[in-house]
Amino acid sequence: MDNEGVYIDMTDEEGNNFRLEVVGDVEYEGDVYRVFLPTDIGEDDPDYGFIILKSTMNGDEELLDSVDNDETLEKVYALFMEELFNEEEDEE
Repeated sequence: MDNEGVYIDMTDEEGNNFRLEVVGDVEYEGDVYRVFLPTDIGEDDPDYGFIILKSTMNGDEELLDSVDNDETLEKVYALFMEELFNEEEDEE
């Protein structure tokens, strides 16, 4: 996971602007999912946590879409956590 220190600015459907830190990418069933953490809320906030968005390319432009399927979200999250823990073990 080589996205450390990469940030993106996003606007949701309601016009709210926020900044996300890219913490990893996961491939699942031929698709790429990006995993983010919000930078504008504290870790103790109940809304703080991983945000998973599906990445698709439109020419040279990356489009990020929400994932509406709970099963897919759970599997992508599990794969991300597995990669994260494997990475931590390799560093020891």
